[in-house]
Amino acid sequence: MESTGGPYLNTAAVTSPVGIARLLQMTFGCATFSLVAHQGGFSAAYGTFCMFVWTFCFAITVFIITCEFTRLHSCLTISWGNFTAAFAMLATLMSVTAAVIYPLYFVQLGCYPIGCEVRDFRIAASVFAGLLFIAYATEVFLTRAKPGQVTSYMATISGLLKIVQAFVACIIFGALVNDSQYSKYVATQWCVAVYSFCFVVTVVVVAFNVTGKTALLWFPFERSVVIYTFGAVLLYMSAAVIWPVFCFDSKYGSPQRPGLCAKGRCPWDSQLVIAIFTYVNLLLYVVDLAYSQRIRFVSHL
Repeated sequence: MESTGGPYLNTAAVTSPVGIARLLQMTFGCATFSLVAHQGGFSAAYGTFCMFVWTFCFAITVFIITCEFTRLHSCLTISWGNFTAAFAMLATLMSVTAAVIYPLYFVQLGCYPIGCEVRDFRIAASVFAGLLFIAYATEVFLTRAKPGQVTSYMATISGLLKIVQAFVACIIFGALVNDSQYSKYVATQWCVAVYSFCFVVTVVVVAFNVTGKTALLWFPFERSVVIYTFGAVLLYMSAAVIWPVFCFDSKYGSPQRPGLCAKGRCPWDSQLVIAIFTYVNLLLYVVDLAYSQRIRFVSHL
């Protein structure tokens, strides 16, 4: 007897442009961490972070390909379109960070003292790490919302920006804990509160869309997100003014980097990183606010 329910396996999951991009992600990710684990080597927090990125992205990509190929994603109680779009953007950001960090800290032109074989493995791993980033960026490009297209919220510009905003906030938090001396003034503590509040709410917005629970809320989620984005712009504007004043004004901090400050452990460096990424996130929230005026949420795709 022939089945009337259609094919059990979804071949488009591996033959479509997005499917091919995911297969390349899986291949490049496996090659990258295999080269590093075999001979390339890694150490300290930077190397551990890179290995985490490559193994984490590889595992989730295999999970996505398996679910789409076997159609098991229809059994999951999440918004699959929002989940895959959010992960693709997050993986793009994480992979480009690892693709920059690993060669910066582990690749050298000479063979001494690590040996030529280890050097070659590290160079090869760096090449595959760059290809991995391109593969994830390709998926984001292919799945992003087109004008007039009804799609998942996380595939829109506003949805993708939410992932970038949260990622930038994580960079700010990393600099904050690296001896940034933020507790020195109440004003800088306010800035930390701004970063924390906006990060938490942004993650909640992403979580509600990925889980597909926006329709169950008793308040209009779409309008609430727009209002929150406007509030985040105002909050980040205050931090963009307060943080540089209390860190780089001669009355409160230091306009220039202290000469005796140790490289990698200098509060001034952390304060500068925080200031730069504060302005980056402010710009992201402004762009998000502009785009969020023109989209409609679709949580069930």
